[in-house]
Amino acid sequence: MSAGKAVIQIFDRYQKERVLFVQAVADRATRPQNVEALMNAGVMALLRPLLLDNVPSIQQSAALALGRLANYNDDLAEAVVSNDILPQLVYQLSEQNRFYKKAAAFVLRAVAKHSPQLAKAVVDSGALDALVGCLEEFDPGVKEAAAWALGYIARHNFELAQTVVDAGAVPLLVLCVQEPELTQKRIAASALSDICKHAPELAQAVVDAGAVAYLAPLVTSHDSKLKRQVCSALGQTAKHSVDLAEVVVEAEIFPKILTCLKDVDVYVRKNAATVIREIVKHTPELAQLVVSSGGVGAIVDYVNEAKGNNRLPGVMTLGYISAFSETLALAVIVAKGIPPLVNCLVHEPEDHIKAASAWSLGQIGRHSPDHAKALADANVFPKLLAVYLHEESSDDLKTKAKRAMKSVIEKCVHLPALEPLLHTQTPPNILKYVVHQFAKVLPHDVKARKEFVSAGAIQRLQDVEAEPGSKLKEYVDTINSCYPEEIVRYYSPGYSDTLMEKIDNYSLPGGA
Repeated sequence: MSAGKAVIQIFDRYQKERVLFVQAVADRATRPQNVEALMNAGVMALLRPLLLDNVPSIQQSAALALGRLANYNDDLAEAVVSNDILPQLVYQLSEQNRFYKKAAAFVLRAVAKHSPQLAKAVVDSGALDALVGCLEEFDPGVKEAAAWALGYIARHNFELAQTVVDAGAVPLLVLCVQEPELTQKRIAASALSDICKHAPELAQAVVDAGAVAYLAPLVTSHDSKLKRQVCSALGQTAKHSVDLAEVVVEAEIFPKILTCLKDVDVYVRKNAATVIREIVKHTPELAQLVVSSGGVGAIVDYVNEAKGNNRLPGVMTLGYISAFSETLALAVIVAKGIPPLVNCLVHEPEDHIKAASAWSLGQIGRHSPDHAKALADANVFPKLLAVYLHEESSDDLKTKAKRAMKSVIEKCVHLPALEPLLHTQTPPNILKYVVHQFAKVLPHDVKARKEFVSAGAIQRLQDVEAEPGSKLKEYVDTINSCYPEEIVRYYSPGYSDTLMEKIDNYSLPGGA
C-alpha cells in the first residue's frame, strides 16, 4: 500500500469516527439516565469544535446533541452558554443548510426556555436576527424551529418580548400563521401569544401586523392543538384594554368560539373560556354582546362540566357579566348560573376557586331584592357563612365571602332567608347587616312581625350580644321597639327563671 493511500485511510477513519461519535452522543442524549455520564466525560468541550466541522452531517448532529442536553435542565443550558457555544451556532446559522438551521434553532430554544437570564444570553449572542432570518426560509421545518425559539425567548418578560418585536419577528410570524402546515400555524400562534401577554403595546404590535384577522377564523379548525394556541393568543390580546378586546370581537369570533367550549380537548375549552372572560370584563357593551350571542348558557354549561382550575375562567366570566347591571345579572340567573357557582363554593378543594365563586355570587345578588332572593332561594347565605367561619379558609376567601354576604344581605328583604343567620354563631361584623335588614322591614310589615315571633327569631335576637352604642345595638333596639315591652321581656334570656321566682314567691289570696 502506498503512503498516500495509507494516509487517506487514516483520514477516512477519522471522519467516520467523528460521525459515529457525534451520532452516538446525540442518540444517548435523548435518555435522561445518560446525561450525567456524558457531562462527566466532558461532552461539551468535545462537541464544541464539531460545530465548526467541515462535514455538514457532523455539524448537525453536534448541534442536535447540544440541544438535547440543554433541553434537559438549566444547568446543562448554562454549560452551553459558559462554553461559548452560542456565538458559534449563530455565526454558522445564516450560512448552513436547512438541517443545521433546524438543529441550531433547537439549541437556542432549549437554552432560552429555562429562565429569563438564559434567554437573554441567547439574545446577547446575536441570535435574534439569525432566527428572524430563518422565518423567511422556504423550508417549513426551519420556520417552525425559529418561531419556536422566538416564542421561548419572548415568553419570559416584557423586555425580552420587546426585543423579539424590535427584531421584526411579528409580521413574519403572522405570515407563518397563514401557511398551510398545521405545525407551523400552531407554533407561530403560540409565539404571538407569548409576545402579546406582557403588555398592551406588545399586543398592539401584534394587532397592527394584522394577526387577529388570520387567527380568528382558526377557532373553527379541526385541529385541537391549533385551537389551543389560537384561543390563547386571542385571550392574551383581549385582556389588556377595551380597544384590543373590541379588535378581537370585530374579527367575528362570536358565536363561533362558543363551540370551543364543547371541544374534546380540555385545554381548548379552558382557553376559549379565558378569551370570553378577557372580553366581558371590560365594558357592559362587550358583556351584552356575549350574552346576546348565547354566551351565558354556554359558560354555565362549561362551569358545570369543568373541574378544578379549569372552572376558574368560567366562574370569573359569570361574575364579570353580573357586575355590570341588573339586566346582565338577571341573564346569569335565568341561565341557571347560580347552582354551578354554589357547587364550586362548596365542593372545590382550592380556596382561590372558592373565593372566585364567592365573588361572582356577590356580583349576581347585589343589585336588587329580586337578585338577592335568587341567591337566598339557592341557600347561598349559610354556605358563604360556612366558608367564612372555616378555620382553614384563606384570608382572601374569607374577605371575598364576607364582602359577598354584606353586598347581598343589604339587598335582601326576603326575611325567612336571613333568619338562619340570626344566630349567636354569626360574627358581629356580619350579624349587623342581617339585623339591619330586619330593622328596615319589620316596622312597616305586620305579617313579617308576626312571623318573626312565630319562627322564634325574636328569641334569638335577644340572645345577641350587642355593644352599647354600636350599630348592631341600634338595630336590635329598633326591632324590639316594634313589639310590646312584655313580649320582648318574655323572650329575653333569663325570663323563665324570673317567672319561676315569681311563682315561688307568690302567695295566694287568703294566705294559703
